[in-house]
Amino acid sequence: REAVEDGGLASYGGDTYFTWRRAAHFVNRILAGAKPGDLPVEKSDRYWLMLNARRARALGISIPTALRQRADEVID
Repeated sequence: REAVEDGGLASYGGDTYFTWRRAAHFVNRILAGAKPGDLPVEKSDRYWLMLNARRARALGISIPTALRQRADEVID
């Protein structure tokens, strides 16, 4: 998300806020005495598609309507 806000064309990836919150949860469990090897491996189940229409126009690229409709956020 940050890369698109800073001028990138597109981004598709996990929710970084959610990932950091989960990481804090695991750190808390480890500090409470859990063994890191006993903790489950998790993957993000929240993914975001971000598009920067302003950057696309500057590059002369047309973003298809179907892609715009699927995007979670479009920066104009």
